[in-house]
Amino acid sequence: MTQLPEIIRDIQRVSPEVVKKASTFQAAILADVAGRRGTMHSRVAPVHHAMTVAGPAFTVEVRPGDNLMIHAAIALAQPGDVLVIDGKGDQTAALMGTLMLSACKKLGIAGVVVDAAIRDRVELLDLGFPVFSAGFNPAGPTKYVPGRINHPICAGGTTVCPGDLIVGDADGVVVIEREKAPAMMALADKKVADEAARLAAIASGDTASKWLPAALRAAGMLKEGETL
Repeated sequence: MTQLPEIIRDIQRVSPEVVKKASTFQAAILADVAGRRGTMHSRVAPVHHAMTVAGPAFTVEVRPGDNLMIHAAIALAQPGDVLVIDGKGDQTAALMGTLMLSACKKLGIAGVVVDAAIRDRVELLDLGFPVFSAGFNPAGPTKYVPGRINHPICAGGTTVCPGDLIVGDADGVVVIEREKAPAMMALADKKVADEAARLAAIASGDTASKWLPAALRAAGMLKEGETL
């Protein structure tokens, strides 16, 4: 059996067309149509609520507090990729700061999602580069522990495979499998249209949820024929 190398350079990515379309949707819309799954833990949040990101995952696994493999990933990633880093949720040291994230921006990387701490929060607000992290810590990392690039990882409690679709906004980050992503776009369009129609109905005074009585009966909270 041939063993996979720890660093995989060539991956299949979700298409640019799907990424462009996905970038027009809220993460919540995509999470809903994808089966209400694939969202990262809320600890992984944007540095600023206005930050958004969409692109194929370029995955990195590191040991807690060490960023050696992130430096390697920055050198290997393509423009438009989203670095997704499994830092084990560790917040005792920052894995990235202004220097590394400035390099990411210069190289055309679409954004960074790191399940660990980062630092230089104020400078990152000025940088204008999408960064999602599990927190902040002023301590710097080590740079000598091996890891993996472009293997399946778990970040924010969610499985992420290389090339998967990543979409992040003020609500957090959603991951959609590369093969599944194209089919989700039409469903997302319909979801947006349905919600717009519902908002219009609410604005006109129709605030009742038509599905609620049946759901309450199914849960045993209302008897047949009974209403709220």
